[in-house]
Amino acid sequence: MMAASIRFARLRLRARLDSSIVADIMSHILTLVSSTPEKPLTDSHIKEVLGIAAYYNLEKTGKPVWLSKKKAADIPLSDKPGIALSAHLRETLAPAKIDLFVTSAENRRKKLLLADMDSTIVRGETLDELAAHAGLQEKVSEITKAAMEGKLDFQAALRERVSLLKGLGTEALERTLEETRLNEGAETLVKVMAGAGATCVLVSGGFTFFTGPVAEQAGFHHHHGNILEMDGDALSGTVAEPILDRHAKVDFLNRYSADLGLEKHDTLTIGDGANDIPMLKSAGLGIGYRPKNAVADAIGNLIMHGDLRAALYAQGYTDKEIKRFS
Repeated sequence: MMAASIRFARLRLRARLDSSIVADIMSHILTLVSSTPEKPLTDSHIKEVLGIAAYYNLEKTGKPVWLSKKKAADIPLSDKPGIALSAHLRETLAPAKIDLFVTSAENRRKKLLLADMDSTIVRGETLDELAAHAGLQEKVSEITKAAMEGKLDFQAALRERVSLLKGLGTEALERTLEETRLNEGAETLVKVMAGAGATCVLVSGGFTFFTGPVAEQAGFHHHHGNILEMDGDALSGTVAEPILDRHAKVDFLNRYSADLGLEKHDTLTIGDGANDIPMLKSAGLGIGYRPKNAVADAIGNLIMHGDLRAALYAQGYTDKEIKRFS
């Protein structure tokens, strides 16, 4: 009995050592994701990518793994691609509308998702769409665009835009909500991650009037946003303090991580604007979705062409798993 126990302990130790060796050899995964059936991912694309990687003295450590045939594939690498290589690959793959992601081989499946709402989980900016009902969409959109590019202080820009809508009736809020649509792949992203055991949180510089219904429709567990103040049945033109901004998004990331007992590498954040950059950089995996220039310049993992399901492939989910969890 004693000899058997010793042999079993040795086998477990050997397994741990082997796993450590594999992790050291295959330190990172390069994931390629095509965006349209008309331009599928092919073996030729993978071969081209490997040729470019070799030019930068980076080699694959195993065979590519198809996550979705003709759509998504993992390539195990011995090291993390540098900025120059990533830029080279992105430029090469752009004509084929193929997105690429670089993740650590360990802890790929994230246990916490924090997602921005406007222009990420939903199409467009809800505040801009609300302004359309007051005939002010063009003026408000200009301010929104500058704020999302980081050219204006977010809090000041939010207060200015909301002040322009003073007196707008609640029916405009209802119509805007009815017109709000989820971006393609949003519901799948949230439901698959939730089904796999992750906690999913919608955190927005927008408003709780929208984050609540959007969170429910997409399947988020929690939602946070700013509060529009009312004067009877109309907007008062003010926002309740404190305003949820870029710093608050990081605070929510840290708070949920602590409450759930998670480490940085367990977290995924996704967003499109400058106010999302701190939370994107603070997460184990930060992904820019159809990013503004400020985000594209600051974040390495970007969904430039595809839909939000690409964030699942970036975590190594296969089509079979996506179907099961969704």
